Formats: sequence, C-alpha cells, structure tokens
Amino acid sequence: MILAIDIGNTNIVLGCIDGEKVNFVERVSTNLSKTELEYVVEFRTLFELYDIGMEDISGSIISSVVPPLNNIVKAALEKLFRRTPLLVGPGLKTGLNILMDNPGQLGSDLVVNAVAGLQYYGAPIIMIDMGTATTISVVDKKKNYIGGMILPGVKVSLDSLVNRTSQLPRISLEAPKKVIGRNTIDCMKSGIVMGQAACLDGMIERIYDELGYEAPVVATGGLSGSIVPHCKRKIIYDNELTLKGLGIIYRKNVEV
Repeated sequence: MILAIDIGNTNIVLGCIDGEKVNFVERVSTNLSKTELEYVVEFRTLFELYDIGMEDISGSIISSVVPPLNNIVKAALEKLFRRTPLLVGPGLKTGLNILMDNPGQLGSDLVVNAVAGLQYYGAPIIMIDMGTATTISVVDKKKNYIGGMILPGVKVSLDSLVNRTSQLPRISLEAPKKVIGRNTIDCMKSGIVMGQAACLDGMIERIYDELGYEAPVVATGGLSGSIVPHCKRKIIYDNELTLKGLGIIYRKNVEV
C-alpha cells in the first residue's frame, strides 16, 4: 500500500492506494506555518482513523503546486516511514507526451490528472480540476497533452464578489431552486453555481470546435461535486482521479 499526497493551494488531498484501489480520499488544510512534526501528527491521526499501520505503507508519492511545503511534507513522511517519498517533477517517469511551449512549467497536478485520465478513460480526454483555480486540460487523439485553460476558482470568484461589494453577504456554496433568483442570496447562488456550470459547458463546446471532434470529459477537485451536476454537458465526476494518477506514476518509477 502506498500513500499519495497532492498539495494544493487550499487543501492537501491524501489517500492510500492498494494496487489500483484507492482506500480513502481525505482533505486537510494547506498551512505554510505548520512544522514537519505537526504534519506528522496530522497524517498519523488520519491513519489511525482508517486503522492503517505505518508498517502497511511501502512507499509514498507527492505532487505539489506549493513549493515551500515540499521539503516540510517530505521530511514529515521520512519521519513516519523512514523512506524518502517520490516527488512528481523532472526526472520522474510519467509516460506523458507534453506538447507545450515550456513543458517544465506544467503543474504537477495537471500532469498527474492527465496520466490518470489516459489510463482510465483513454484518449482523447478533457480533464477539469476545480480547486483554488479551475483548470481544464486537453489530451488529443494521439495521446498528446496539448494544453488547456486556467480560470478563477469557484470560491475565489465568490470571495472576490463578497469582498469587493458593500451589500452582498457571504453565502454557502449550494444551488438555488431556480436559475432566476428572487432574492439577493438566491441571485448570488445562481450566479456562482449556475454561472460556473455554464462556463464549463461553454469551454467544453469551444474545445470541441478547436479540436474538430468531441472527447469524454472528467472532473475532479473539491468543488466539482457542487458544480458538475448542474452542467448540461455530460461530465464524469471522479473524486479519486489525482490520487489514481499518483499511484500510476509511483508504479512506473518503483518496482512494487
């Protein structure tokens, strides 16, 4: 069994992978002020919650878009398992052919999602990851990662709306009963939830136009579950996509 960790700007997503099965998916807050010991305690508590012993873990792998946390989390895992974790980046085999102007600039989370998308859904494939930012990645018929888009995330948009207006309140992220709101709260819910869903529908349509063909769409990330059900386009929701990709990359680089 291996531990897979995806360090994002808002949350750290963790899961234990046994073969190709993801045993659990959990999120803890990304906190730059925590020490390695505090992360050790946090990770150990999670293992105890799922009744997993340190001896059950044969290795670990990290993807990260928060470089200042890389060494802290690596050190925490070394204290827990007495083994150095893999870190997705240059020098690690992924099997992904990246046709970008500068492949080295592609976020490790996008690489991991693309690896999982190809493995489990085939090519072509469009992957949406809804976190602090909403990212859309495109892999063409020839299994090439050809690029994508980066949009403001759902909560980033909502926070900006509330912080920059005098009379709009903070609201929960849930869909209104109707698209046309009849009060301020419902109008805001419709704008955020239905507006984000419409944005995804529109971007998918534009991707199809540029590709010249359609492709399956899979979404992951903490906020996808709130938005995807309201899209008109068919989108597969896979909460385990990133962790699955980390498991694939681990197996490509380590003899298990």
